Amino acid sequence: MKELIGIGVALITPFKSDFSVDVDGLKKVVNFNIENGIDYLVVLGTTAESATLSKEEKQIVIDTIVSANSGRIPLVLGIGGNNTQEVIAEMKTRDLSAFTAILSVSPYYNKPTQEGIYQHFAAIAESAPLPVILYNVPGRTASNMLPETVIRLAHDFEKIVAIKEAAGDIVQAMRLISGCPKDFLVISGDDMITLPMVLAGGAGVISVIGEGFPKEFSRMVKLGLDKKVDEAYKIHYKIAPAIDYIFAEGNPAGIKAVFKSLEICGDTVRLPLVGVSDGLRDKIEAFSKNF
Repeated sequence: MKELIGIGVALITPFKSDFSVDVDGLKKVVNFNIENGIDYLVVLGTTAESATLSKEEKQIVIDTIVSANSGRIPLVLGIGGNNTQEVIAEMKTRDLSAFTAILSVSPYYNKPTQEGIYQHFAAIAESAPLPVILYNVPGRTASNMLPETVIRLAHDFEKIVAIKEAAGDIVQAMRLISGCPKDFLVISGDDMITLPMVLAGGAGVISVIGEGFPKEFSRMVKLGLDKKVDEAYKIHYKIAPAIDYIFAEGNPAGIKAVFKSLEICGDTVRLPLVGVSDGLRDKIEAFSKNF
């Protein structure tokens, strides 16, 4: 899966002030990222507020991104959940012809055991029409997919080709890199430790901050992959304050504030999320204008 080495971004879903999907804004976001060096786009992930999109709205988002992309770079589609059979059913019924892989989050809320997580992804792998990227994000799912579980899945199923690792634990990431097959991709899901993960042997990142600053963050990732450490860390430390800002009051409120400051689209989010505070907005605007 060489097309997934480098930087992918988890696309937002822009909304108009009436909370409807802003199709024109979404097209601008797609073009902005492609024109500034992003390697692939992730559609309908957590950052897209997919939990609050209807089935019809999800299709609008997919159609808009596929059309705007026009085959220029690979697309990854988020299909995950805590109902294993429902995830399988969606994979089987959705048109996946425009996509390279599926990103599937570890089951949330149910809090399955490690064996339950393994069996969930085993069932998905046996039914998946496309390669599968596992997604471990304990801060949202309330359970950590441990390295031994990931390594077991990576060795047992050819369809499972990568993991987006967002535990924020560099030691756990290193255990994955050392224990999984050589062609298995360990992709950072945490912007702040992306560079250390890449330098340790990771394959890149599925980023949030990279969506707002694609030219700079993609250059950092590419320098990291080329082991140009000093140059890469210069960019890391330059952009690090913005990483703190965009997550300070929740994702995607922070990154949407970046897009508003760049005049690409608005910063409306849907309840139960709310926009960032005035103080944080001022910090984000100042950073964006002076970066």
